[in-house]
Order: sequence, then C-alpha cells, then structure tokens
Amino acid sequence: MNDTFTLDALMTLLTRKAGLPLSAHTDDPDARFSDVDLDSLAFLEMQTALAETYGVELPDDQTERYTFGEIVDLVQDRLAERSVERAR
Repeated sequence: MNDTFTLDALMTLLTRKAGLPLSAHTDDPDARFSDVDLDSLAFLEMQTALAETYGVELPDDQTERYTFGEIVDLVQDRLAERSVERAR
C-alpha cells in the first residue's frame, strides 16, 4: 500500500478508473468533478479505487461536496493515521 497520495496521483487514478482525459488533468486543488466534466459514476469509480488501493472510503457520494484537494487531504490523513497505527 502506498503511504502518500497527491493531486497528481488522483488525476492518474481518475484517468485509469473513470476515463479522465490527460488534457483535463488539473493542478488546481479547488477544482471539482464538474470542472473536468466528470459525473457521479466517475465519482463512484474513484471511491471504489480509493477503497481498494488505499483502504480509504469517502463518507459521501455527492460529487460536488469535495474539491480534489479535499479528497487528497482525506486520503493523506487516513494514510498518516494508518502509519501511526502500524508504528505502535
């Protein structure tokens, strides 16, 4: 399991799992799914991939609730918590 998660990693995940074109990748942490023309199905694909790859579940299925930066922060926070748990 990876111990870091970045905005670039999220964009790559969205390309692989939800069909986000490379030309739509963004480095704007305030961007949302609608800003890159992704829908709720893409959000569900991302949720599944995050759970399978990082063991992280987003608590909501509303695509407009989260910015990409918030998603990265949530995943990174959970990974940090797991790292501390493993160190005990």
